[in-house]
Amino acid sequence: MAESEVLTPEKEKDTSHNSSETQKPENDKPQKDPDKKKKKSKKKSKKQSVEEVNIQPETENGKDAATVLTLRRRAGEVKKYAVMRRLAAVLAVILIAIITVVYAVSYFYDQYGSFTVKIDKYDMVQQGLSLSETPEFDRTTSRLNANIVYDMTNISGEDLPANIDRVNGSHNGDNYIAYTFYLTNSGKDTLTYSGELYMESITGNVDEAIRVAVYRNGEKTVYGKTKSNGGGIEKDCDKEFASARVISEEKHEKFRPGQQDKYTIVIWLEGNDPDCTDEIVGGQMKMGLNFKIIEDT
Repeated sequence: MAESEVLTPEKEKDTSHNSSETQKPENDKPQKDPDKKKKKSKKKSKKQSVEEVNIQPETENGKDAATVLTLRRRAGEVKKYAVMRRLAAVLAVILIAIITVVYAVSYFYDQYGSFTVKIDKYDMVQQGLSLSETPEFDRTTSRLNANIVYDMTNISGEDLPANIDRVNGSHNGDNYIAYTFYLTNSGKDTLTYSGELYMESITGNVDEAIRVAVYRNGEKTVYGKTKSNGGGIEKDCDKEFASARVISEEKHEKFRPGQQDKYTIVIWLEGNDPDCTDEIVGGQMKMGLNFKIIEDT
């Protein structure tokens, strides 16, 4: 029989030691350093933070873009509002200018609208026709403007003052217009002139009851419109209107140098005229008298 070997405790110890040594290479693996793990975790956290930092600007840029768009939109609205304000200001200025012009036209119409006397400036300069409100001709001109009467009501021609043609310039009554002026030949040539008294504008058919007295060097002629029924001249008139727009036509031949003609124009509403009714209340009339040379010698 084969003899079995008996192992002593020392040998057993050695054997266990050897066995552990023999097993060590098989199970021996490098242990992970915990410090390295911490470093790796730190690196990961850094990477994550970097990613977060990289992502964060994108969201902020998005917010910035939205903010920029909002600001641009608001800036556009402000600009549009500013343009509208400027446009409104310009329109307001234009409106004020229009109102001012209308007021000025109305003012000058009221100031000079009732009766205007004028001569051609060429005739004044070249031939010497001149106008003045006084016989001394201290101030000569080519245009005169009579004052007006507001809200003139009807009267009778018989109520006019007897000396109405003896006062120079404007000398209106409460319900009539009276204007006296002078026309002179201040040139060197004898001439013939004509004067046309006309109606520039008429409203409310007021001309149906209007009377115009023309005094030329003291001689009086009363003009009125033909009767509305076609019956001819009114009984208180000397002559009918020359036409629908022309009241009278004056003519002076052989008007010598230095010679002077005195005119007085009187305008009123004749209360005895059958056409002087409430229907013409509020009517208006603008008249003018124009002188011009038609022949010279």
